[in-house]
Amino acid sequence: MYDEKGRQYLDCINNVAHVGHCHPDIVKAADEQNQLLNTNSRYLHDNIVSYAERLSKMLPEKLCIFYFLNSGSEANDLALRLARQYTKHEDVIVLDHAYHGHLTSLIDISPYKFRNLDGQKEWVHVAPVPDTYRGLYREDHEDPVTAYANEVKTIIEQAHKRGRKIAAFFVESLPSVGGQIIPPAGYFQKVAEHVHKAGGIFIADEIQVGFGRVGKHFWGFQLQGEDFTPDIVTMGKPIGNGHPIACVATTTEIAEAFAATGVEYFNTFGGNPVSCAIGLAVLDVIEKEHLQAHATEVGNFLMKLLEEQKIKHPIIGDVRGSGLFVGVDLIKDQAERTPATAEAEYLITRLKEESILLSTDGPGRNVLKFKPPMCFSMEDAKFVVDTIDKLLTDMEKEYLNQQKTSTHST
Repeated sequence: MYDEKGRQYLDCINNVAHVGHCHPDIVKAADEQNQLLNTNSRYLHDNIVSYAERLSKMLPEKLCIFYFLNSGSEANDLALRLARQYTKHEDVIVLDHAYHGHLTSLIDISPYKFRNLDGQKEWVHVAPVPDTYRGLYREDHEDPVTAYANEVKTIIEQAHKRGRKIAAFFVESLPSVGGQIIPPAGYFQKVAEHVHKAGGIFIADEIQVGFGRVGKHFWGFQLQGEDFTPDIVTMGKPIGNGHPIACVATTTEIAEAFAATGVEYFNTFGGNPVSCAIGLAVLDVIEKEHLQAHATEVGNFLMKLLEEQKIKHPIIGDVRGSGLFVGVDLIKDQAERTPATAEAEYLITRLKEESILLSTDGPGRNVLKFKPPMCFSMEDAKFVVDTIDKLLTDMEKEYLNQQKTSTHST
């Protein structure tokens, strides 16, 4: 990226510009379709059908009905409506620190937001994040998958005692705002079992991590195993490489229950010819440039370099991730794993001065988050990690000098 003075920056966090800023193929697709026709979605056009067919090939077979929208928030709001209409229930279970969008309905199911606003609604239930580094059940627990899933089971049982009924478990496939978390494999299956038994459905929010970012798979939820399929998947951000597109994929049964109200779902610009042309172009670029395999290769290299820094710098408590979705948990001490919030903020400020754009997330704002455009290279990874190494070394020297000064003064 370049600022208004022409200064170059390396972008390590822009998962919206999925295949790269201003990718020529995406720009060309938008321009050509704009010159031909763009109109609202009451007018029939082949692009929306072609795009739905392409997306269907990337998803499990049962997810065969598609709704197109303009933003991830719209997609998640629609997913909530679909769940409630299908189940005839109201309540939603979410993970702590989750963020699902800026609409009123989504602020209500986003602890990251509502804890600072009007608080938790009666119909919202918050489960602990399945974080095996600093969560309730950690890497030394004999079975963290079952333990975390049982927390959801307990929430359901307590809700039932109060006469509440669960419509959905709503979760980011890889919690991002929560601290770049990788839920242990098998967790979604066990949670889905409890939720389905309660008459609810499972919604996977892929808005941050879909479209090959995790490398091994096209979707984040697929990291859980081949035996898991959500009832609804929502998509946004990377789907249009910066153009406002979003999508909800679901089953025939859920879609039919929604249509049975007799109230049609209509979105003026959702699925318009230009948006769908761009969506198709994004899929073409991912395939043509082998970006999913690239994410695995570069992501593994980045993780290896960061693991080496973890050995060298005690402030790095954990390195976790998959593909080009990586988190570096900075801590004050190894025993308590206290978030190194101030140090993380200082580090990203210094990185910006070195022309590297990186930011923090997590409840303690201490987790460095890597979600770069998928064209991020081996050279980029090495440059970033070398710079982090240099800055952390300088920070450690400064700390030692302060300690010496303090000792002398006493």
